[in-house]
Amino acid sequence: MAGSVQSNTIDFDTARLQIAQPRRRRVQSQTPRSLESIRQQLVSMLQTSLEMERLLAIFFQELQHACPIDALSYQNAPVELRIELGQRGSHSASYRLTHESQYLGELVLRRQQRFEEAELARIETLIGALLFPMRNALMYRDALRSALRDGLTGTGNRVAMDKTLEREVAMAKRHQQPLSALLIDIDHFKNLNDQWGHQSGDEALRSVANAIKSSLRNIDMVFRYGGEEFLVLLTNTSRQDALMIAERIRQNIDSLQFRVNSQNIPLSVSLGCASLHSDENGSDLIQRADQALYQAKRNGRNQVSLAV
Repeated sequence: MAGSVQSNTIDFDTARLQIAQPRRRRVQSQTPRSLESIRQQLVSMLQTSLEMERLLAIFFQELQHACPIDALSYQNAPVELRIELGQRGSHSASYRLTHESQYLGELVLRRQQRFEEAELARIETLIGALLFPMRNALMYRDALRSALRDGLTGTGNRVAMDKTLEREVAMAKRHQQPLSALLIDIDHFKNLNDQWGHQSGDEALRSVANAIKSSLRNIDMVFRYGGEEFLVLLTNTSRQDALMIAERIRQNIDSLQFRVNSQNIPLSVSLGCASLHSDENGSDLIQRADQALYQAKRNGRNQVSLAV
C-alpha cells in the first residue's frame, strides 16, 4: 500500500505567535513530558549552534519526545543544502517553511505509521520553535560562504582554496586515493582587457568560470587562483581521468559564444594538469600544475599539458 503524504506550510510570523502563546493541547497520558516542557527545552538547545546540521539534529532528537519520527529530510535548493537524518518511512508529513518572501526550505518527516492529527499539531508547535534559529543559521551560512567566495566569478577564493587544498591532500593520503589539480589560464587576457575594457574582461572571467563549473562533476571544486587563473581540485581522480576533464573544459571554453558590442570574441584557455605524488604536499602539487601550464602556453596555448 502506498504511503501517505501530508503537506503543510509553516510561516515565520505564524510561528512567532505560536511561541508567544503556545496552544494548550491535552497531552496523552503515556507522554512523560508535556509539550510545553519539550518546546522550552528545544528552544534552549537550539540557541547553542548556528550550524544547520547541528540544529536539525537537535530538533530530530527532541521531536522524538513529542512524536516518534523515523527520518527527517531538509532541503533548500537555492543555497544548495540538503540534510538527511534517520531512516526512510512509508508515511510522511511535508512542510514548506517561509518568512514573508524569504524561503527557509522544505522539511519532510517520515515514519512507518500514519500521522494522527494530534501528532501533527505537536509537530507544528515544535517546528515553530525551529524557524527562528533556522533563519539565523541560514544567514550565518550565507555570510560564511560569501567570505569564501570570489565576488566576481562566484568561485571559491584563495582563502577557501588554501583550506580545501590542505583538507583534500590529507584525505587523499589517509585513504590512499588519487587527487588531481588543474591550473587554468585564459589566453591573451591582457589583450582583451586593453582592447575592450575591464568591464568586458570581467564578463569574460564570468563566462569562463561558468564554463568551467558546467564541465565539472558535483564533487569537483573550482577556485579563482588570481587574475585570469583558476584552480580545479579533482577528488579521487586519476591522472588520466583528470586529463579527460581538462580537455572537456578546454573544448567547452573554446566553443563559447562571447560577444562584445555585437562582435564575437574568441576565448580559449591553457591548462596544466598534475596528480599528487605520495611524498608531496599541496604546494608541490600546485607547483607542478603551474609548470605544466607554462609548458602548454609555450607550446602555443589553447591546449592541455600533463605534468610528469
